[in-house]
Amino acid sequence: MTARNEGQLHPKFLVETDWLEQHLDEPDLRVFDCTVNARLNPEPGSKFPFTFESGRAGFDDGHIPGAGFLDLLGDLSDTSSQFPFMMPSEQQFVSAMGRAGVGEGTRVVLYGTAEPIWAARVWWMLHSVGFDTAVVLNGGWAKWTAEERPISREACIYPPGRFTAWARRDCFVGKREVIAAIGKNFVRAVNALPPMVYSGTGGPVFGRKGRIAGSVNVPFGSLHDPDTGAYLPADRLRAIFDAVDAGDAEQIIAYCGSGIAASNAAFVLALLGYDNVAVYDASMAEWGNDETLPMEQG
Repeated sequence: MTARNEGQLHPKFLVETDWLEQHLDEPDLRVFDCTVNARLNPEPGSKFPFTFESGRAGFDDGHIPGAGFLDLLGDLSDTSSQFPFMMPSEQQFVSAMGRAGVGEGTRVVLYGTAEPIWAARVWWMLHSVGFDTAVVLNGGWAKWTAEERPISREACIYPPGRFTAWARRDCFVGKREVIAAIGKNFVRAVNALPPMVYSGTGGPVFGRKGRIAGSVNVPFGSLHDPDTGAYLPADRLRAIFDAVDAGDAEQIIAYCGSGIAASNAAFVLALLGYDNVAVYDASMAEWGNDETLPMEQG
């Protein structure tokens, strides 16, 4: 059943920079930089058009006071998978978050120094295991520094935490569910990549040009203010998804290149009050490289 919040963005999931600065000293607060840096792969014909490196070096150069760093490339990914950034086992993920200091009675604020999609990815992962006291910092590091708020280079280590996970099984889907959804009017597959990549007319290519057959396009960049990086107001965000008929779908499946921008779309839909959203985790890294799966261009 689709749940919609017709008011403002859900305050439970998003926090502003001024609030965070005023609450940095609260003992139950855990702030994390989730940055990964992506670069175009210089090798022609590669299955994956990007290479990735940890944002840890940038974190060490400066971060929000008291913040820790989360390693999406290592601790928070299934490194045994052939696809990047796959959701690890529940045990691995919960254990890694516990070591980072996340547990019962803690509140988590997530941000990134590059694209805001990295923080949204970790939020969606936490959401998928039933941890509901996490928020994304609106505008992230870019907005924080533009406002000349305090920064630190001191290392932070939170005491270990522990929480009991309860999995929301419908937060992630695989290609079987995506195949089954093709041609069904009540399911909307949403591609979060830039328009040229979606259409197959330009940009990086994930094996084959184009998109999953029948899917619509909501580029991740369209969800953010281009000047501040903050999320757009609720009415504008809702209009973007309504324009591609996602608003009335019984199920929404978000996908992208490797599940990161898709998690940002899923996060925005959660902000708007939708509870019928899943992320196709392997996304085009899998679909685009499998000749048996239907694609469209144009």
